[in-house]
Amino acid sequence: MTAMHIPKPSASSRALYTPEERRRRDESVWTLVQGTLAPVQFIVFLVSLGLILRFLATGEGLFAAQASIVVKTLTLYAIMVTGSIWEKQVFGRYLFAGPFFWEDVFSILVLALHTAYLIALFTGSLTSGGLMALALAAYVTYVINAGQFLWKLRLARLDQAGKANAAVTLADGSSLSGSAS
Repeated sequence: MTAMHIPKPSASSRALYTPEERRRRDESVWTLVQGTLAPVQFIVFLVSLGLILRFLATGEGLFAAQASIVVKTLTLYAIMVTGSIWEKQVFGRYLFAGPFFWEDVFSILVLALHTAYLIALFTGSLTSGGLMALALAAYVTYVINAGQFLWKLRLARLDQAGKANAAVTLADGSSLSGSAS
């Protein structure tokens, strides 16, 4: 049996993408898929959260809340599978690529909690209150993980904007931002 190699995240200030990784990212159909699935999943999350809170407040709508959590979990699985394919195309590995190491680690926790919900729902091992508590725990981890990815998206945009500004210089050697090159 061979050991699985998981790279350690880089402590350096390496850019999020090398030029080649950025090219692969920009050319990948999975970039568009991820950009589409992420907001869809967030809308499903918001609707589901509302249904869960309604059930907890009124005791009504258990089936709707449970069904919405199943739909949320299925959208999570879709975004995780397609995200792994995207990561393979861009970075050459399905999970734990250096720039997204910690996001992937936390994604595993998100997946585990959502999967635990499905198992508990289909085995009847938790009460309806227990199921909703587990779903809320899964949703908290989802929000944290979504925040991690939004932060990386912001860093990628800032990095790209910084490179674009650095590449544009005036004839006297100064950049458009006013600092010397």
